[in-house]
Amino acid sequence: MRRHLLALLSLGAAALVAGSPGQGLVDAAKSQIGVTLRYDAGYQRIPYPGGDVPLDRGVCTDVVIRAYRRQGVDLQVLVHEDMVKAWAAYPNTWRLKSTDRNIDHRRVPNLATFFRRHGQSLPATRDLCSYQPGDIVTWRLPGGLPHIGLVSSERNRSGVPLVIHNIGQGTRLEDGLFEYTITGHYRYQP
Repeated sequence: MRRHLLALLSLGAAALVAGSPGQGLVDAAKSQIGVTLRYDAGYQRIPYPGGDVPLDRGVCTDVVIRAYRRQGVDLQVLVHEDMVKAWAAYPNTWRLKSTDRNIDHRRVPNLATFFRRHGQSLPATRDLCSYQPGDIVTWRLPGGLPHIGLVSSERNRSGVPLVIHNIGQGTRLEDGLFEYTITGHYRYQP
């Protein structure tokens, strides 16, 4: 009986989210699965605007950046321009004296700051209903490393949304929303 109820709830949730504003973002992120196969955090000079590292590689932030870019939103430009205007609002973990258009948008703390400043900052909760397709989640991994990914429209058997991210083996759709400590939950729809 419980399994049947969960299946019905899951079907209802899937029907509701199929037309959600974040579904295009989810589809754009999912298109990276099987294409971005490696995790590569090496610094690279990239064009501006519209710069990207080779599509077969990247880091967790690249999943989000590429998904938004396919929706016509260039986070490289938006983050850079916002950092120029509001340098003090951004973390200076790297002790830099100015912006760097090659890497600033590829850092989790900078993206989190941008989404907090220009999107909706939502509670980091375990309430499944609060996570919608296309929502952005940041985590603290073991060892203190920051991580970022997108909430999918797909759910596990318990109704927990799957996430699309690159945590070391390329872009994947995985059951990991509550695997690590959530440090941020954002919704950004420009």
